[in-house]
Amino acid sequence: MAVLFKMPVVLGFFVGLMMLGLASSAEFHELFQPGWANDHFIYEGELLKLKLDNFSGAGFASKSRYLFGKVSMQIKLVEGDSAGTVTAYYMSSEGPYHNEFDFEFLGNTTGEPYLLQTNVYVNGVGNREQRMNLWFDPTKDFHSYSLLWNQHQVVFLVDETPIRLHTNMEHKGIPFPKDQAMGVYSSIWNADDWATQGGLVKTDWSHAPFVASYKGFEIDACECPVSVTADEIAKKCSSSAEKRFWWDEPTMSELSLHQSHQLVWVRANHLVYDYCTDTARFPIKPVECEHHRH
Repeated sequence: MAVLFKMPVVLGFFVGLMMLGLASSAEFHELFQPGWANDHFIYEGELLKLKLDNFSGAGFASKSRYLFGKVSMQIKLVEGDSAGTVTAYYMSSEGPYHNEFDFEFLGNTTGEPYLLQTNVYVNGVGNREQRMNLWFDPTKDFHSYSLLWNQHQVVFLVDETPIRLHTNMEHKGIPFPKDQAMGVYSSIWNADDWATQGGLVKTDWSHAPFVASYKGFEIDACECPVSVTADEIAKKCSSSAEKRFWWDEPTMSELSLHQSHQLVWVRANHLVYDYCTDTARFPIKPVECEHHRH
């Protein structure tokens, strides 16, 4: 497959950098393939729609795996009564000690806001849920959802506004996901045992099919063949004297001052649950929560 290089405007500063091993495209079929329930896929020009009914949901996966970079897609969520449904968009490696970064959009009854749940798995351990409402109605138009990942941080972004930060604190003895290549996935499925008000509100199948719409698929990241070992992946996707990647630039090692202010605003106005403050689940605060807000 030919690799199309397309540098986002926000990265224009790095025009002079070598962009080896990157994949970037806005065409679904160049980067992704259906994962299950092909008959629940609807293609309308540049749009892809996934539908959920009482027979099946549907999902897709990237054709390649990646280590470090940025992944984005534009999503319009299920309109109307979406209670019980989950639209998931995530990156994940494989195996019992996998790493994973999750966006999960939890449906709700008509008129109630969607909840966005994020989670981070490191070496197979998750339980790092945060939930928030959004400052717009995600069912009325497309919005961009992105994951930015390098050796220093994982940043969850909504329309380029950071909503969650997970920083590398290996110096504190806390594992960080930096040596497992990940695939990119999305799916829509029924989760009415937990998704809406803890499972109290069930899916109303009279409103089916539930449809999530996608466009604007972009991957600006280091592509890793399945055959490459973990050590080789780390070398391939890290800058050296011979090559430089934008995600290794100093400006990418932490949020800018403006982004930090945006994150503070999001947390103050839209965060409704943070595992770090859930003393019922975690009588002893998780170690990473002691060192930074994320």
